[in-house]
Amino acid sequence: MSKQYYDLLGVTETATDEEITARYEELKKKYSEDRFLEGEAGNEAAKMLNKIEVAYNEIMTERREQRSAGDASSSYAKAEQYIRDGKINEAQAVLDEFNERPAEWHYLQSVVFYKKNWMNESKKQLEIAIQMDSSNEKYRTAYNKLKEKIDYDKKQADTARTQGGYTQGQGAPNAQPGYDESQQQMGGGFCEQCATCCACNMLFNCCMNACCGCR
Repeated sequence: MSKQYYDLLGVTETATDEEITARYEELKKKYSEDRFLEGEAGNEAAKMLNKIEVAYNEIMTERREQRSAGDASSSYAKAEQYIRDGKINEAQAVLDEFNERPAEWHYLQSVVFYKKNWMNESKKQLEIAIQMDSSNEKYRTAYNKLKEKIDYDKKQADTARTQGGYTQGQGAPNAQPGYDESQQQMGGGFCEQCATCCACNMLFNCCMNACCGCR
């Protein structure tokens, strides 16, 4: 569709914005004068004036959108690189600069929150991304893995609170000096710790592999 607009103005798609504007102004002046001609000539000039107006606006709008998309893509790439480098604050700063926030923005924001260990906030951002782009498999995979981790951690915490017959706030029986109750929340055995580690790594790999491969 855009090619016919270029053809109507008599310019190529490689023309600069300045060249397109100059051509538009030239045609606009011509047809603005010709529309006052008598008979069919005047009518045709009026029609052409409207057509070149539409063509020029469509071309310039499309070009602005393409530049905006290019800038966004570059910024996403920068945020992804910061995430890979472990520079989470820098990645957040890049995301904060966006005025428009589509699904990919919310996905990357979710990854940043995950790296900060803000699991619920990360989950909310993924939910928004899925609402905006429900067909995106990357978002759904990350969401499912994150939900699995949150559910698993909650189950482990519930188990830890009831383990040994004591409830939360009572403390562990026969607690020794230096006892860290938070360690119990990972479970009492090596296998439980290993499972938690695997769950974390699964989500980490899911998020980061998708992030690195989204371009």
